[in-house]
Amino acid sequence: MIFSHDVVIVGAGGSGLMAALYAKEGGADVAVISKLHPLRSHTGAAQGGIGAALGNEEEDHWLWHAFDTVKGSDYLGDQDAIEIMCQDAPRTIIELEHYGVPFSRNKEGKIAQRRFGGHTRNFGEAPVRRTCHAADRTGHAILHTLYDQCVKNQVRFYDEFQALDLIMTPDGVCCGVVAYELLTGEIHIFHAKMVCLATGGYGRVYKTTSNAHASTGDGMAIVLRSGLPLEDMEFVQFHPTGLYRLGILVTEGARGEGGILLNDKGERFMERYAPTVKDLAPRDLVSRAIYREIREGRGINGKDYVYLDLRHVGREVIETKLPEIATFSRTYLGIDPVKEPIPVAPTCHYAMGGIPTSYDGQVERAGRGSIVPGLYAVGECACVSVHGANRLGSNSLVDLVVFGRRAGIHMAETLRKEGRKKEPLPENPDRRVREMLEDILSRTQGEPVAVVRADLQQTMMDNVSVFRTEETLNTALEDLKQIRERAQRVVIRDKSKRFNTELMDAVELGFLVDLAEVITRSALNRTESRGAHSREDYPKRDDENWLKHTLIYREGEGEYRFDYKPVTITRFQPQERKY
Repeated sequence: MIFSHDVVIVGAGGSGLMAALYAKEGGADVAVISKLHPLRSHTGAAQGGIGAALGNEEEDHWLWHAFDTVKGSDYLGDQDAIEIMCQDAPRTIIELEHYGVPFSRNKEGKIAQRRFGGHTRNFGEAPVRRTCHAADRTGHAILHTLYDQCVKNQVRFYDEFQALDLIMTPDGVCCGVVAYELLTGEIHIFHAKMVCLATGGYGRVYKTTSNAHASTGDGMAIVLRSGLPLEDMEFVQFHPTGLYRLGILVTEGARGEGGILLNDKGERFMERYAPTVKDLAPRDLVSRAIYREIREGRGINGKDYVYLDLRHVGREVIETKLPEIATFSRTYLGIDPVKEPIPVAPTCHYAMGGIPTSYDGQVERAGRGSIVPGLYAVGECACVSVHGANRLGSNSLVDLVVFGRRAGIHMAETLRKEGRKKEPLPENPDRRVREMLEDILSRTQGEPVAVVRADLQQTMMDNVSVFRTEETLNTALEDLKQIRERAQRVVIRDKSKRFNTELMDAVELGFLVDLAEVITRSALNRTESRGAHSREDYPKRDDENWLKHTLIYREGEGEYRFDYKPVTITRFQPQERKY
């Protein structure tokens, strides 16, 4: 079947819903397709809050927020984009409040704000309360509110439709997507004037992750297969505090409320790594500190975890401001954080890199201004780039609402001003998808998807995580070469058409292999340490050679090439990061 809309948005998390809402309010006919029910989107897992210099708790300024974000990015973030985000953040928070987001309140009735890692007052003097929150369920509150607003405004939703390919004209204009309907097993074409990808991250590339099972990087992989680049893929964020062995997130808000990290000797070890902000240092620094403590034999009982101690914070704060992580700890570990410290270890959490875009979400094929007509990307799958080499906590939600809104407005305005018509569909636009699915369904011998996926996740965890070397990265590439061949021979038992999730698992495995390769090749290519990319064989930051963004292009199966573009610097000259 062919569906036709002005704007088709792929993904129903916070950025996709913001783009949908503002495009709809701007007069466009908007559809959202999602492989999940929208309220299961991964934005709902965001716990601790959303950063904005409201100044409700103490003096704060957007420029301090911008400085912290630039410094946190290890000076790889584009400063013009960061300024846009930090200036627009307070207005966006108030707008979310008016839409109905139930933010927590302080004693004066204003939106409550808490401390978060790397956020400081007066250019690094001390931690500042900047992160607005709804207890520790902030993403959940934002997601539900935006979904309600989209339904109210009659945005059309296609739930459990999984996008598998872009439709591009011979002239390079995007005019739709090809999607698989899980209920029926039918392949559909969505013909559109504009397509916006909001498909989230790729955390499932790694064995231990805070990401949902659906976070398989579909949008990034589809763009890569369409001949377009991905940017800064070597920068993968590991959140310092995932529940030990499970990877389930324990929000940075726990440390913002006073929680501290302890090693086996009972030492508050972050005092040695970040004397000024201690446990509220940026995530890249804290994750490396935890691994160093473990390597040097100070993990708890000699094992590969440390403690997050909240006992001194008190029951009332834990139960009212951190109820979700308290529940997770009790449910999954049998540990009551009121009485015992929580075992934690770093967990793969966020993709700083992604699909390169303009400030209005337009996808770029190379440097600034090289727009791909008709194609947008927002949220974690996009790279504008405001996070550079390391994202600060609470800056992901503000990224997705600020730039999701800008993309929605830009799409609606462009349609009004240009009166754009739909480009004619090319011949057999769904051919590649049909051939791919028929190939998987026709196999009778091979390994199960889960076995190959587990091996992929293990080698990425062992060789391409917080610390990397040329040796470990080459080991990963050798493993991935074999894993790619095995992935092309996986067999599924379910050959039916209705709710064939095993078929989609096989497709997603192919996406994960592609992304694992580009992450690893990009990490091998960048011979320096910067932010979340820590090369033990190149331990220093190298601004002379590497103060630039990486673009990686797929030139064939397993074949890639690199290009680069400059980092935009406006106010803050690169300097050594000290906390």
